[in-house]
Parts: sequence; structure tokens; C-alpha cells
Amino acid sequence: MTPANPNAKSAPKRKLPLGIQNFREIREEGCYYVDKTEHVRRLVEGGKYFFLSRPRRFGKSLLVDTLKELFEGNESLFRGLHIHPHWDWSVRHPVLRLDFSGGFKTAAELHANLMDQFADIEEQAGLTGDSDSASVRFRRLIRALHRKTGQRVVVLVDEYDKPILDALHTSADANESRASARANRDYLHGVYSVIKACDADIEFNLLTGVSRFTKVSIFSALNNLTDITLDPEFGTICGYTESDLGTTFAPELSGLDRQTVRDWYNGYSWLGNESVYNPYDVLLLFRQRRFGAHWFETGTPTFLVNVLIERGISGLHLDGMQSTDDLLAAFDIDDISTEALLFQGGYLTIADVREEHDELVYQLSYPNREVRQSLNRSLLRALVPERTRRSAPVGGVRELLATNDFSGLEASLRAFFASIPFEWHTRNEIANYEGYYASVCYSHFAGAGLNVAVEESSSRGRLDMAVVLGRNAYLFEFKTVEEAADGSALAQLRGRGYAEKYRASSESIHLIGVEFSRKTRNVAAFDVARA
Repeated sequence: MTPANPNAKSAPKRKLPLGIQNFREIREEGCYYVDKTEHVRRLVEGGKYFFLSRPRRFGKSLLVDTLKELFEGNESLFRGLHIHPHWDWSVRHPVLRLDFSGGFKTAAELHANLMDQFADIEEQAGLTGDSDSASVRFRRLIRALHRKTGQRVVVLVDEYDKPILDALHTSADANESRASARANRDYLHGVYSVIKACDADIEFNLLTGVSRFTKVSIFSALNNLTDITLDPEFGTICGYTESDLGTTFAPELSGLDRQTVRDWYNGYSWLGNESVYNPYDVLLLFRQRRFGAHWFETGTPTFLVNVLIERGISGLHLDGMQSTDDLLAAFDIDDISTEALLFQGGYLTIADVREEHDELVYQLSYPNREVRQSLNRSLLRALVPERTRRSAPVGGVRELLATNDFSGLEASLRAFFASIPFEWHTRNEIANYEGYYASVCYSHFAGAGLNVAVEESSSRGRLDMAVVLGRNAYLFEFKTVEEAADGSALAQLRGRGYAEKYRASSESIHLIGVEFSRKTRNVAAFDVARA
């Protein structure tokens, strides 16, 4: 076990800010707080209009609230933080904050909510709104706040895209849902266009959300926004770093294996020098003292799984997926790229980046065990019937590999596939692509919490699946006997030298060739050899 911080026992414990997005409450109640104000200072000093995309529950709302308190000049809340000696506390700006975190199924509901938000801001400022048009009322409110205070207005928009994303799930009819999403998108387009029109009245502007909708669809009138989503300077503006855990949260680490914490929850990257932890996961771990899919379970990715199955994309395809910058941002109602859906949602992260022909190419991967295990369990639910899942204990394959019980592993896989009814094979669109059997195997192993990887393509081919367990490596090749023109699966593993990569780090390397038959819909051959 990795030893905990030696100071953890003596340092005082604080209140865990689980679910608290209010900066004032965190500071006044003495909660743990990771100081992000150095990032905030660079942001404010570096420009005027910004956009930031991060997955849900990653601290976007707390960042917005921190900016609100800062521009309102609430100095006492920032004492002891990085920004305190670098800020002019004599200047106070009016802050117009819009929050779209509520659910909105129709443009009418969205309009009613926005007008209520305007009314609350007007009442607090002693102003009166007199227009039924959201864009007109928004523009007048910004200018009235500027005139009344003599200071330019700070406009903060939290969860700018949620009314659009929510509408995509309003109906079982995909066309009806997209129509609702378009209506909300068009409505917000008119509202957000006010921000650029009021440039002379605005001091600072930040929009946050999960998705990076294409500028053509919603930001065509806000083309002055600087997107800091993949700016290395702000890669850790949300989320906790390794250093944050060892300092701010040192009192909570006692009794926890640091490497296990990393494996479960670290690994998110937005091109910064460090990867970050999901804050929600870390805080819930400290409260419950157990590892689990805390973040993943707060949002059921039914829509995501359905899209992946419809497009014939399995867990086997995801680890090592490559994308360009335009695909990572290609998120619009009628054109949601798979890469954007997975990356922006937090299900894949950037593992590597390289330049090819004057274009950046990103290699994506699962950020950590939580996402790899949970997403593949969700995919497995879509790929095999419930009774089959019940017949195969989740931890079974892990135990069989740990003891090198290959006969047991073969028997387990045969029983697993034998329990899948014939009609289930034919109803899955994924069967028509890279292979239903390989897809199920991958999700079955990854869903058991194993460290499963898919190798990058090379001139010698592509390894289907690798599992590293302790100091042992297990290299899998999947084939169908009806299409095995280039030899058996085991012969392919031997001939292409896949094991060389693992020799330095593994005590033993096992080559496992698994061949399936389309006729019997089960394992036809299962061969194992030491490399």
C-alpha cells in the first residue's frame, strides 16, 4: 500500500464541500478549498470574452461563483488566496449571472425561466424591466446596470448549453427531440448575441458548459469568444491535481492507497502539464471511504450508449480513438461527432497529441478505471441480455486471469456466449462491423475492472486487446473461423511480435487466441501459449 501523507493524521480536518457550488459558503463555513484564483487572475488579465467546456460536476459553477464574488469586490472571502494582493478591491463591478442548470423541455419554459432571472436581477439592483423580448430586456438590463453603477458589467453564463442538451432527451421520437433542441438553440442564439452588441458596457464575460457547439449553430454572433477549453494554461482550472490531494486534502488520505485513488479517478487532460481528478469523485470517496463509480452513476449515459450502438462503435474502438480539433468541437444537434460526444462528456480524454500535416491529431483514451469499467458495463447491458449478464459474475474473469486458469477462462467464455439467444446476435447493429464477439469480450473484461488496452495500429497489424494484471500481460487476438484466411489467432499473435512491447515490464506474457464460429455463435478455438 502506498503510504499516506505523513502529516495527514496531525492536520485538522475540514468540512467536505460536496455538492456546494457557492464560493461564499465554502469560505465562510471553513470547507476545504483548492485555490484556483491564480488561474482566475490569468484569465481576467488575459482578455475579456471567454468560453470554457468541462464535463458535468467538474467545478464549473464554483468557478463562475468565484468570479462573481471577485468582481463584486468581496475581499474578505479571498484573504489568504493567491489573488488577494493582486486585486484592486476598491472597484466593484455589477455582475449579471445567468444560470441554465435547470431542466427546460421547451422554448416557452426556457423563456419563462430567463425572464424570472432577469426580474430577480432587476429587483436586486432597483431596476424595472418593461419588455417581453428576452434579448431586448437583456440588452437594456446590461446598459442600465452600467449607467447606474458607473462600472461596466460582468456577464457570467453558467451551463449555457443545458437547455439544448436537455431538449435532446425530451421524447422517444428523435425528430421531435431534435426539433425541441433546435427551438431552444435558436432562442439562446438571440439572447447570446446581445453580449457582443453590448461590448462597450461589458467588463468581462465567461460562458461555461459541457458541449462546444459549433460556432455556426449558436455562436455566429459571438465570434469574439476565446475558447480556453484546450488552452494548456488553463488545463487545471477545474479539477484537482495530484498536488492538491497531497496538500489541501492531506487529512483525508489516511488509510487510502494513493495509487488506487489515481487509478480510479485521475487521468483527465485538457493539454495542461498535469492530469486532474474529478472533484465529485474525490469528495465522495473521502466521505464514504470506498471506491466506486460515484461520478458515472450520477448521470445515466443512455443516449450515449444508444448512439454508440447505432453507429457500430464498441468499447473495443474507444481506447486509442484518434481525432482532430474540428471533430472534438463538432457538436451540433444534427451533427454530433462520436469523438465530441465522448470527449466533451468526460468519457474519453486526451492521452497524446501530435502534429500531422499542420494539423493537431489527438489520441483519446479512457481517463481512469471508473469510466472504463462503468461505460463498458453500460455497453455490455446493450450487447447481451440481462440473463446472460447474471450468469457471469463481474469479477469472474479477473480471478481466472489472476490464477492463470485458462481452462476456466475458456469454459467461462463458452458458457457466457452460449447463454446469449440467437435473436440477440442479429438485433445488434455492432455485429455488422468489427465483430460482435470481440466487442462483447472487451466490454466483459473492462467491465470487470481489468486494465484493458487496445494497441495502436502499426505496419505489422493491430493487437485486439491487452490486459495487464500485476506483472503479467495477457495479449488477445479475436477471429472468426470462417474468415481466418491468414492463419489462426494464436499464429497471428506469434507472427506479428506483439509481445515485444511487454517484455521489459512483465514477468510473464501469455498469448491467447480466441476464435469464434458464426454457425455455432460460440467459441470454436481457445489457444494459449507463453511468449
